[in-house]
Amino acid sequence: MSRYLIFILAYCLGAIPFAYLAGAYKGIDVRRHGSGNIGTTNAFRLLGAKLGIMVLLGDFLKGALSAYLGLWAFGSEPWGGIVGGLLAMAGHSWNPFFGFRPSGKGVAAGFGIITVLMPKVTLIAISVFVLVVWLTRYVSMGSVTGALTVLIMVFVFPQPIAYRVFAVVAVFAVLVLHRSNFKRVLQGTEHKFGTKK
Repeated sequence: MSRYLIFILAYCLGAIPFAYLAGAYKGIDVRRHGSGNIGTTNAFRLLGAKLGIMVLLGDFLKGALSAYLGLWAFGSEPWGGIVGGLLAMAGHSWNPFFGFRPSGKGVAAGFGIITVLMPKVTLIAISVFVLVVWLTRYVSMGSVTGALTVLIMVFVFPQPIAYRVFAVVAVFAVLVLHRSNFKRVLQGTEHKFGTKK
């Protein structure tokens, strides 16, 4: 079996719509409620903490596993983990089961990827994420600042060039996918974590 098939597997792993499946279990189509995204935040909002945590773990693990498989297939070569991780994020954010339309922000999967590749950076980024969400109650702002923290830290700490390229590409994708959130924050209509509409 060609080791490049790992990349197809990584994309397929990323495309597993855990939020949609959890919503189907509860009889709720998450694409038609809340933000319409098949991601962790919308799952928490619509399905509650228990299923939300399960979706978070699923999205996190599919990113982590994709990065690990890429490293394993290419003998710990950094580019293997990076390509595997980016394909998982692509599968999640432009899901083939839903017409390749933007369907998730890829943040939980992204944290799974950097946990495998850069654990020290992960600890700092997650700490920033939690702090910003606690202060603002905007998950979107926590996600963006967490992502920007990753971008900064990969240039602060010695890292392979592949990891720096990953940070640039992944953070750019996160920023683009959060454009509507920025607009809602400025308008004062962005949903705050822990509140009901």
